[in-house]
Amino acid sequence: MKNKIKDYTLEELKEEMNQIGEKAFRTIQIWEWLYKENVSTFDEMTNLSLELRKKLEEKYEIGTYKIIKKQESKDGTKKFLFDILDGNAIETVLMEYKYGKSICVSSQVGCKMGCRFCASTGIEFIRNLSAGEIVEQILAVERIEKIKTNNIVFMGIGEPLDNYDNVLKAIKIINNNKGLNIGARHISISTSGIVPRIKQLADEKWQCTLSISLHATTDEKRSKMMPINNAYPIDELLDACRYYIQQTGRRISFEYALAKDNNDNLEDAKRLVKLLKGMLAHVNLIPINKIQDGTYIQSTNENILKFRDYLNKNGITATVRRELGSDIDAACGQLRRKNLL
Repeated sequence: MKNKIKDYTLEELKEEMNQIGEKAFRTIQIWEWLYKENVSTFDEMTNLSLELRKKLEEKYEIGTYKIIKKQESKDGTKKFLFDILDGNAIETVLMEYKYGKSICVSSQVGCKMGCRFCASTGIEFIRNLSAGEIVEQILAVERIEKIKTNNIVFMGIGEPLDNYDNVLKAIKIINNNKGLNIGARHISISTSGIVPRIKQLADEKWQCTLSISLHATTDEKRSKMMPINNAYPIDELLDACRYYIQQTGRRISFEYALAKDNNDNLEDAKRLVKLLKGMLAHVNLIPINKIQDGTYIQSTNENILKFRDYLNKNGITATVRRELGSDIDAACGQLRRKNLL
């Protein structure tokens, strides 16, 4: 069985090439072909000898994804359903903002977290994605769209911190200045709140943006929305967030999906102010997506704006996330879910 060449960091690839008797500069050439030139075959690496290309072909696979389906929104958002070459499918989304292009990647095939408002819930968790499988999502979108992206968001299917080692390795590959060269401050990791991994990530001292899916201000409400709260309740989660800020100096973004008659009232806003007071934090208010068989429905626009204004007036910076791709199965997991059903 061939190894996936995109699963290696640059240092690991140097060691691989050393094992087959190749000089270090060959590794740089291969790396640049993969991540700067974004080639799909070893034959395209024209400054390598035919002998080396043959060696690479025999031992490694590049792992170029195929599109199963692509949807494009009227707002420019594009959603891709990729065949990841083993019979499984994952979603990747390209989003356009004033500050540039962002690619939202998946980290797992399926998800174990069971959040009640997520379209990935109810679809069987199959496996973690490898580092190279995560990175290939970016390369595939860039190849197809003939673009270079500015920002990477780990907010697709799966819980990134449940696939910690592969996600961290993918970040090292994405961040490497000889390849994709995307700065850590342009990489966001979203988590439902795996406390030990948040602390471990803090100790890495990467300058990535951490996004916490909070979504409620009491343990009772949050546990109903997000079963992970039973393992890591709000106070414990926020202690880990304070540790992350202390270790990295980075502001945390708290995701808060507003659901009608659930977590969108003034009492919730007051509790949220109390929870986050004094913390280097930003609240990203999200009009919750409708999903098939979902329990929660979107809050009214009036309530969303009242909630935002209350937070801002009381010292907590809050913005409402612009809805992107609402006409193309916007919620994480919807396109894959439809394909499986």
